[in-house]
Amino acid sequence: MLKVDQVTKRFGERVALEGVSFEVGRGRLTGFVGGNGAGKTTTMRIILGVLGADSGSVTLDGTPLSAGDRRRFGYMPEERGLYPKMKVHEQLVYLARLHGIAAKQAATNAGDLLERLGLAERANDTVESLSLGNQQRAQIAAALVHDPEVLILDEPFSGLDPMAVEVVLSVLQDVARRGAPVLFSSHQLDVVERLCDDIVVIAGGTIRASGSRERLQAENRGSQYELLTGGDAAWVREVPGVTVLQFDAGYALFEADSAAAQTVLRHALELGPVASFAPKHPSLTQIFKEVVQ
Repeated sequence: MLKVDQVTKRFGERVALEGVSFEVGRGRLTGFVGGNGAGKTTTMRIILGVLGADSGSVTLDGTPLSAGDRRRFGYMPEERGLYPKMKVHEQLVYLARLHGIAAKQAATNAGDLLERLGLAERANDTVESLSLGNQQRAQIAAALVHDPEVLILDEPFSGLDPMAVEVVLSVLQDVARRGAPVLFSSHQLDVVERLCDDIVVIAGGTIRASGSRERLQAENRGSQYELLTGGDAAWVREVPGVTVLQFDAGYALFEADSAAAQTVLRHALELGPVASFAPKHPSLTQIFKEVVQ
């Protein structure tokens, strides 16, 4: 497990991070979300040792990170950092060799990744000749080519079409299944909500929420409920304490406290079969707006 514990960082008088704490479990995809300037990139750079923290610690399985430990990390910066005139396969082999991978294994790793990421036919093309989306795939391959123990990705899905997102996700899930903690930042909240096991929300240099997607939804579910019956649900509008938000024949989405919601359910059961009745879980976008206010 990768653990960030009470990390604080200042740049002059500006506090970039204050008491930042969260965990990235082995075998889990953790989404790191926040607006511009929230502290995501600074946190990632401290994890990687590029920046030093003023206080706090970063540990892996309870042990403080050394430079040797961080050599086993994979990192994809938001800014593309590959050599533009170097051929894609050649560049991946070179990067793997820098991490101590034997030449033959480096070539195998590079070829396998290019195949998985849909770049096999572009292996001998220069990076600068690739489309922006393919450059992004090549950058992801560069973070993975040395079989990292921990994976840190800054905006890995930026510029990718939906099909490419699915391809990259499949590769990242394989990395997680091998036991690596995987942390990635993204502005695309819908993508994070769909892909991640855990979510960390940062704003103003402090952590506002963290935990599994299900737990965050349960903790922030509010007072909305959905009812689906076999008959007409127009009567829900007449229940005291209920505000109907959406209505369509046998379906109603409404706001109510728990007592009024139970009244709705009892009355629905008296009238006939109830196909479903449940609290409506908020989207990550709704949770984000709530916790960063």
